[in-house]
Amino acid sequence: MFDKILIANRGEIAVRVIRACKEMGVRTVAVYSTADAEALHVALADEAYCIGGPRPADSYLNEDAILTVALKSGAKAIHPGYGFFSENAHFARECQECGLVFVGPSAEVIERMGDKDAARRTARSAGVPIVPGCDLLTSPEEAVAEAERIGCPVLIKARSGGGGRGIRKVERAEDAARAFTEARAEAEAAFGDGECYMEKFVSPAHHVEVQVLADAHGNVVSLGERECSVQRRNQKLIEESPAPCLDAHPGVRERMHKAARDLTRAVGYVGVGTIEFLFADDGQFYFMEMNTRLQVEHPVTEFVSGVDLVKWQLRVAAGRELPFSQDDISIANHAIECRINAETPEFLPSCGEVTMLHVPGGPLVRFDSALYVGAVVPPYYDSLLGKLIVCSSTREEAIRKMRSALGELVIEGVAENSELHLDILSNPEFVSGNYHTNLMEHLYEQ
Repeated sequence: MFDKILIANRGEIAVRVIRACKEMGVRTVAVYSTADAEALHVALADEAYCIGGPRPADSYLNEDAILTVALKSGAKAIHPGYGFFSENAHFARECQECGLVFVGPSAEVIERMGDKDAARRTARSAGVPIVPGCDLLTSPEEAVAEAERIGCPVLIKARSGGGGRGIRKVERAEDAARAFTEARAEAEAAFGDGECYMEKFVSPAHHVEVQVLADAHGNVVSLGERECSVQRRNQKLIEESPAPCLDAHPGVRERMHKAARDLTRAVGYVGVGTIEFLFADDGQFYFMEMNTRLQVEHPVTEFVSGVDLVKWQLRVAAGRELPFSQDDISIANHAIECRINAETPEFLPSCGEVTMLHVPGGPLVRFDSALYVGAVVPPYYDSLLGKLIVCSSTREEAIRKMRSALGELVIEGVAENSELHLDILSNPEFVSGNYHTNLMEHLYEQ
C-alpha cells in the first residue's frame, strides 16, 4: 500500500478519501484554493498546500501545481475523487510520467470510454446491447437524415459530454440541424470537443447503473446496481439500491450485471467504475456510457454490499488482487441517497456561511459532507453540500428512514433542497418503485 497519497479534490469527496486513508494507515496530502483555506479537508489531511486562486482553472484544475505538490511532498499516488481530473486521460498520463500512480484506470481506458461514440462501439463489439443510433455526425444535413432514418424523438449527444451538457432532444427531424449546431457549440465550449452522435430517445425509461470493481489480475466483480432515475435536467437527485424497477423482470438483473462485467473485462479496466444503462419497461436494457471513476452515489452500494469502495480502489491501484469472487458478493437490505444541494426552492444557487448545522443520526444513517458551523460555501464550485444516505431491511422502511433523517437535518445560512427531497419521497409514483427519468419533468418542472 502507498505510504502517502495526494487527494486532488475538495469538499465531501476529499474528506471521504482522507477518512479511508486514516483507517488504512496512509498519510494524506490535501491541496486547496484560496477560497478553501478553512475547508474541512484541509484540516483533516496530514499536510495541506495552497495551489492557487478560487476559480477551478487556477487551482483544482492546475495540473502543474498539483503534480509539483505531489512530488515535493513525497506522495506516491494521486486520488482524483470525482469531477476535476477524475476522467482526464492527459492528467493520468502525466501522473505516470512523473512516477506517480493515478488511482483509476489507465489513460488509454479513460480515453476510449470517455469518448462516448468509441464506448458505444466497444460495447457493441463486447456483445453489450446499445441504444439504436448512429456514429459521429459530420454536418447539420446528416443530422436531419439520421433523425429521419432512426425515427424521432432522438437525442444528439456530445461524445465528451457530461453533467447534462452537450445534449439536445429532437422531436421532429427538421429540427435536428439546429439541435446539432447547438449541442456541438455547447460541447465545444464545455469540453473542447464538439463531436456529437445520435441515439434513439428511449422513453419511458429508467437510469440503472452497475457498480464494477476490477483488479490488475483479471478479476472483475459487480457490486449490485443503483437506480438513478430521479433527475432534474440530467442531474441526479436521488439514488437507491437495489433498483426496484428490475424486480418485476426475472433474469434481467443477472444479464445486466454480466454485460457490465463483460464490458469491464473487454476494456482491460482496473479500479472502480460504473456501467450505465437505460432500462425500458419491456425488460430491454441498453448501454449508455461508462464512468471511469468513483461515483457520487457510491455510498448506497457500500451499504448494500458491505464493500468499502474507496479502500478497494486504493488497494487495486497498489496492485493487490481481489480476495473475493462474484460468488462471494451478497447484496442485502435497501439503501437510498439524497443529494443535498446549495440551492433555493427556485433552483437558484446559494452560497454563504453555515451558521447552524444538525446532522441526523441513528443506525445505518450516514451524512457525507465537509460542512461544519462556520464553514463557507463559496460560489465557485459544484452546489453539492453533502449526501444523506440511509439503509434498512426493506425499501419501504428505507423511505421512511430517509424522510425522518431529512426532517432532522438542519443547515442554516445557506439555502438547501431537503424539502424537495421530502416532496419526492412522498410522491406516489416514487413510492411505487416504478418511476422513470421524466419523474421530475412531469411532476415538478412547472
